Amino acid sequence: MHSALYISKTGLSAQDTQLSTIANNLANASTVGFKRDRAVFEDLLYQIQRQPGAQNTEDTQLPSGLQLGTGVRIVGTQKQFTVGSMQVTEQALDIAVDGRGFLQILQPNGTPAYSRAGQLHINSEGVIVNADGLQLQPAITIPEDASVISIGTDGTVSVQSVGQPQATAVGNIQLTDFINPAGLQAIGGNLFVQTGASGDPLEGVPGQNGLGEIKQGMLENSNVEIVEEMVNMITTQRAYEMNSKVVSSADQMLQFITQNM
Repeated sequence: MHSALYISKTGLSAQDTQLSTIANNLANASTVGFKRDRAVFEDLLYQIQRQPGAQNTEDTQLPSGLQLGTGVRIVGTQKQFTVGSMQVTEQALDIAVDGRGFLQILQPNGTPAYSRAGQLHINSEGVIVNADGLQLQPAITIPEDASVISIGTDGTVSVQSVGQPQATAVGNIQLTDFINPAGLQAIGGNLFVQTGASGDPLEGVPGQNGLGEIKQGMLENSNVEIVEEMVNMITTQRAYEMNSKVVSSADQMLQFITQNM
């Protein structure tokens, strides 16, 4: 069987995965706090038929040898944690992290997850939760009679009740950072969980030790660039077409041999 068929097959498979990655980025172009994925390619093993540097004669060496590649594969996808643009909403419980860091969310199984999505809400018990009803950690409870909610750049949450001249602090929003955020595992729902590749979580006060500041009344948009993704989609489509042309050419060569030999 012609080796080009197998090589182009790996190219078709890799470009198909690349297109799926681009499609997911475009689908989440309006998802608050979403971070785009980038597919990482690598070439496969090589068939070494003439070793580079091998002796050709007693006094000469092969300058390059003969190495035949066997194709390509997607070795991984990498999250790009660049900060998205900020959208002003003027909602008291909308917050954006301007810089590094994640909000800590308590999952139903009791383990922590991490998020960049700052669309917060208050549940029936007055506890601040995310859009899926999962509690923000550390837990912060808003009194029933609170009329004004203020969140400082350092994460301090203060409320002012009707008839009270001054605001009262009710909690502090903490941020968590990782040495390698790209190593976090995305589990959907705008959430990430720790893995061995991400390193241990490093908690701190917003605005200190390299952590970003909290911006109240704002949301961080997806960092997906529509034009860039469209260009990547066109490039992927053309690469897919070229690999399919290789399949067609190899098939024609085999057909010629079959009919004329």
